[in-house]
Amino acid sequence: LISGTNMFYFQLVIMAGTVLLAYYFEYTDTFPVHIQGFFCFDKAYSKPNPGPEDNSKAPPVLVYSLVTAIPTVTILIGEVTSFFVKTEGAQEKTIVTADCCYFNPLLRRIVRFLGVYSFGLFTTTIFANAGQVVTGNQTPHFLSACRPNYTALGCHSPLHYIAERRACTGNPYLVASARKSFPSKDAALSFYSAIYTMYVTLVYRTKGTRLTKPTLCLVLLSLAVLVGVVRVTEHRNHWNDVLAGFITGGAIAAFLVSCVINNFKQTQIAMQTPPPPQRPEHAMGLPLLSLPRVESPLEKLSGLQLIPPCCNATLVPEMLPNKVTYLAMKH
Repeated sequence: LISGTNMFYFQLVIMAGTVLLAYYFEYTDTFPVHIQGFFCFDKAYSKPNPGPEDNSKAPPVLVYSLVTAIPTVTILIGEVTSFFVKTEGAQEKTIVTADCCYFNPLLRRIVRFLGVYSFGLFTTTIFANAGQVVTGNQTPHFLSACRPNYTALGCHSPLHYIAERRACTGNPYLVASARKSFPSKDAALSFYSAIYTMYVTLVYRTKGTRLTKPTLCLVLLSLAVLVGVVRVTEHRNHWNDVLAGFITGGAIAAFLVSCVINNFKQTQIAMQTPPPPQRPEHAMGLPLLSLPRVESPLEKLSGLQLIPPCCNATLVPEMLPNKVTYLAMKH
């Protein structure tokens, strides 16, 4: 069995590897983009160039800031409120997370929720970047960024397919960015953040939140869908790219919620459940048998003697247990 300290360090190694892999996908050329061909004058890729990402109505800086800030603030507010609203008997008593570390129950829950969320955030980034690198699907404004020389390429018909790697004469950085369309990374991150935060919000059992929870969930879903709509209307992604991003982010959030968060809760409940009571055994190791209690006629007779006399009260034979008792009381 792996001790608590070794498991803690093992999780840190996994987290560091995930962050490092996301960094190589995002900021280096370690994984080259697949070069996919195109048809001459293809209208699906001939949309006007929307300009740099920073000029978008939903720029990456804003999306990444909201994706990081909204879940963090929601988790902090929810955990602090739940911790102080709970009664003393309902609060968690376990403060040991590993053999080397001691955490307050409030701090432990916050670290757990934020740690799992951060891991899923980097995992979503890796999946989205990997899909873009492997497929190499072009954006709707690909031809505007590529600027192919149709005359030199011999394009005389829209059915002519161009597979040459040096067909583009535009900025190489813009051309490489225009080849990363499927799936939409912004849509994946937005939907992942919305689904995860919705689950964490529904977990809290504080009073007076019957209207707050649905409102917050609706706002989160609306923001995620709005990011996808902006990506499509600005010709930065196709609608199927955004849909694939939603599925990717939602699947990762659902996996972490069902296999990590819920699994942890079931383990805690199982640890806190007391063992069932055991039946007492005889000194010789044999279980004791519970025999039925038999009431003797003398006990019934003594019980009847305690009945206080009343005026003109007569004894009826049917009210007595047997005839022997009736005759004894009569004499």
